[in-house]
Amino acid sequence: MDFALVILLGYLLGSIPFGLVLTRLSGGPDIREIGSGNIGATNVLRTGNKGIAALTLLLDAGKAAGAGYIALYLFGAPMQFLAAAAALFGHCYPVWLRFKGGKGVATFFGALLSLLWPVGLIAAAMWLLVAFTTRYSSAAALCAAAFAIVASVFLAVWPAVAMVAFMAVLIFWRHRENITRLKAGTESRIGQKD
Repeated sequence: MDFALVILLGYLLGSIPFGLVLTRLSGGPDIREIGSGNIGATNVLRTGNKGIAALTLLLDAGKAAGAGYIALYLFGAPMQFLAAAAALFGHCYPVWLRFKGGKGVATFFGALLSLLWPVGLIAAAMWLLVAFTTRYSSAAALCAAAFAIVASVFLAVWPAVAMVAFMAVLIFWRHRENITRLKAGTESRIGQKD
């Protein structure tokens, strides 16, 4: 029963579409109708509102962190890892938006940096390295996810490794179209106008 409650808690928290809500409240367009159509911070940035994009990034990261800490407080360890993983799934497949959400990168980093900060720092460093050298946000996210799995094997306990592996696989799945574009050389670079 506790497992079901933790999954539900994480999923519902993760499914809050902060990017969509904040953009609409600020008078912006429906971000599902511009750019990639995703609800995350990267697509919010395409509206030109950097403040709302930054706030979306923080709140999307906070969904996994918040779900993890609430689960830890209410149910004890290792439920925080299950809740954070469920939050990422909720962000990617929110029930309120017919299961069409974001790609989960901010939520992924929120989980890592709050619950497994050494792994989170390694993944963040990898993201920065790849992003600055290639200027592909998607490639940076994929490399960060892959390195997070390796780092967690050496630095974390098995429930945490399971969380990281699940989240990394979900990140790869959500980026499958980006992978196709990267292979074809048609992926947009950071700062490139659509």
